[in-house]
Amino acid sequence: MPRTPVPSPPPQVPPAARTRTPGWRDPRLWVGLAIVAASVVAGARLLAAADDTVTVWAVAADMGQGDLVTDEDLVATRVRFADEGELDRYLGTDEVLDGDLQLTRGVGAGELLPRTALGPAADSGTVQVPLAVEAEQVPPSVAAGSVVDVHVLPAAGARPPLDAGPGPALAAVTVVEAPDPAAGLGSSGRRQLVVAVPEDDAADFFELVGAAEGAALTVVRRS
Repeated sequence: MPRTPVPSPPPQVPPAARTRTPGWRDPRLWVGLAIVAASVVAGARLLAAADDTVTVWAVAADMGQGDLVTDEDLVATRVRFADEGELDRYLGTDEVLDGDLQLTRGVGAGELLPRTALGPAADSGTVQVPLAVEAEQVPPSVAAGSVVDVHVLPAAGARPPLDAGPGPALAAVTVVEAPDPAAGLGSSGRRQLVVAVPEDDAADFFELVGAAEGAALTVVRRS
């Protein structure tokens, strides 16, 4: 009599492995947090550095002494100065360039345009007038290339000249030379400036100063 086959037992299915959420002691968690924190700090520093940059004029190509400076000769360049005082040495792109400026020395391509390298264009109708001004009556930022107004103030109690108007004695004149204020003029406490003035205006200026008893000069910077 044939034997009845005995059925095989069903195969055993291994228990499913469940993913466990890493605990706070898992080093991978701390490594990930450190990477995220470093990325945030680096991004913040980059944004802060970008906010500190300013736009100033640089020379597009090599230029020599005596070359006229026009808008076509300049390119806007973003830079970051470690010392804010350094910015005053250069021309910002928000400043309007006088159309009659030329270089007093050579400037290389890509070099930032310093104020000290600018002067008024040679003009037979322009003369250079020296001024000795009390140091506190001149803005410290005034340098070669600055555009200024010069006011003539009579001494206390003195009457101003009859032909003295309410405005400046010299309006919108360009500073040709402006030695470092730290150098000074010895014990006089005055600062020496040289400004380019139309010849006719220079004559009127000298006449006004001569007529004002004990006149004092005040310089106001425009740009």
